[in-house]
Amino acid sequence: MYKKVKGFRDIYGLESRYWQKVEKILKETFNSFNYQEFYLPVLEKTEVFNRGIGSTTDIVEKEMFAFEDRDGTHVALRPEGTASIVRAYVENKLYNPPATSKYYYIGPMFRRERPQKGRFRQFTQAGIEVFGSAGPAIDADVICILYKLAENLGIDKYVSMEINSIGCPECRPAYYEKLIDYFTDHKEELCEDCLRRLDKNPMRILDCKNPNCKTITKLAPVALDHLCDGCEEHFTGVKSYLDALEVPYNINPMMVRGLDYYVRTAFEMVTDKLGAQAAVGAGGRYDGLIKLLGGPEVPGIGFATGIDRIVALCMLDETEKENEIDAFVVSFKDISDKAAVKVVKLLRDAGISADMDYDFRKMKKQFSLADKNGARFTIVLGEDEMAKNTATVRDMESGGQEEIEISNINEYISDKLRRN
Repeated sequence: MYKKVKGFRDIYGLESRYWQKVEKILKETFNSFNYQEFYLPVLEKTEVFNRGIGSTTDIVEKEMFAFEDRDGTHVALRPEGTASIVRAYVENKLYNPPATSKYYYIGPMFRRERPQKGRFRQFTQAGIEVFGSAGPAIDADVICILYKLAENLGIDKYVSMEINSIGCPECRPAYYEKLIDYFTDHKEELCEDCLRRLDKNPMRILDCKNPNCKTITKLAPVALDHLCDGCEEHFTGVKSYLDALEVPYNINPMMVRGLDYYVRTAFEMVTDKLGAQAAVGAGGRYDGLIKLLGGPEVPGIGFATGIDRIVALCMLDETEKENEIDAFVVSFKDISDKAAVKVVKLLRDAGISADMDYDFRKMKKQFSLADKNGARFTIVLGEDEMAKNTATVRDMESGGQEEIEISNINEYISDKLRRN
């Protein structure tokens, strides 16, 4: 028997119903905020992520599925979406003419990290990116979208929004000096990764999950205390717009982004329902990334959210059924089999989901199949019904039933479904 690769998984049955629901609501929400869908390749040149994520990050150093193609090109399965969409934005010169551009994407990502609860080597992310706007109003709107997703999905009771400002190239150097001085005094207590980060990007130490490092960082300097006037004003603006939008949030001064092109606003939607994997969605402003990948000086902000984790939260409420169709047709071989396939086709042509038992088993078994498929209506085509060119339509919710002319079944069921 063949088995799936470690860290990968099959999604089917009830869980797949939740995935369909989540993806539908994601697209509806993004469209309501006037975002256009962007379809991205799964495979990119490795340099896109080396430049776009950072060659010293854990994702690039340890977690990418990267390999050399036959022609010697170094390629990688995408570990995240932002670098890919920025590459596409620059390559296709979508900055001409200059304008605010709003995109969203949904698709699989790949990281060769240690599998654990809520974390897989193939996972699915949905994300949005806004290019061309630098003001605090768009930052608040982007955060609002993430929270609106939680509301529309019914998981807002399980999550909270955290925000922070991490400064900019003007105020960050002085802050880095404060961090380096602080962590140098605690050098012997830092883990191996954080010792390396101390020289390359000390802010990333604040995000370390090592228990000893987490203890040390509790008293470390925070970016909020070292913002320049421009960053202070921008963050005040973000908070005021969030208040106007009635988006609840907490300020988390320990939230960081480990790359230099990330500036000012950082935010995360977190939960305590998924074990150690607290973040359900995260984002921030990255005004230097487009230029870093060969484009002009265009500001950007966005977020990514993990559909795997969203589905896990949605499944806590158990609101979906494994299968759910509008109608199931019960029929019998050599009596109503031909009529049944015609009725099923008529229903489907009218946009009504329908199915039948193509093996024409006993009536009790067919009713069991109707129930298993979550049928709202069961349509019985027996010998008596065939003699009168009618069908007995049973409402599986109320238990009531009516005899309907076969020619009127579509209209009858459509009307019932509309009323519900």
